Amino acid sequence: MTLKPLGDRLLVKPIEQEERTASGIILPETAKEKPQEGEVLAVGPGARKDDGSRMEMDVKVGDRVLYAKYAGTEIKMDGQKYLILRESDILAIIER
Repeated sequence: MTLKPLGDRLLVKPIEQEERTASGIILPETAKEKPQEGEVLAVGPGARKDDGSRMEMDVKVGDRVLYAKYAGTEIKMDGQKYLILRESDILAIIER
């Protein structure tokens, strides 16, 4: 199945944190924090301006982004968790 976000929304695959701490302690699922980093898999065409034209999105497919902790809508597809976020929920693009 393929999802194509609408408007200024994007599809993000959350990047889970390590299951072990630096000292080697294995963290149970309940102790992990909600991920705030992910990879953009699909972007919508952008929001509409008052004159009907589209605003270009600042993020693109393949970008690694930092997003608000409780932002977006979580969905499951093929056993994987994904988020549908608005572009305004993106805090930063991570450049490496």
